Amino acid sequence: MAGMKRKLQEDGDRRIKAMTLGDLKDSQVDIFCWCNRCSHNAVLPLDRLLPELGPTVAVPEIGARLRCSGCGSKDVATRPAWPSLGQVTRHSG
Repeated sequence: MAGMKRKLQEDGDRRIKAMTLGDLKDSQVDIFCWCNRCSHNAVLPLDRLLPELGPTVAVPEIGARLRCSGCGSKDVATRPAWPSLGQVTRHSG
């Protein structure tokens, strides 16, 4: 059963397309970077990355091109820096 579930998950993952810098251009969302070694993080401006990397680069692939300015590690994860809604304190339902 575990093999069937894993195959279904892998098939679903193949259908999901990673966002590119071009996808984020209209919404002007920057890129959030996180060092998996020391937890240092930063936000890189989209306006700086687009001319250097181009609109077709997938956001998760950007981390492979970065080095942490805190510890020097190349183990950096990237994602869109979506605007925060703030802390959620109550849920109704």
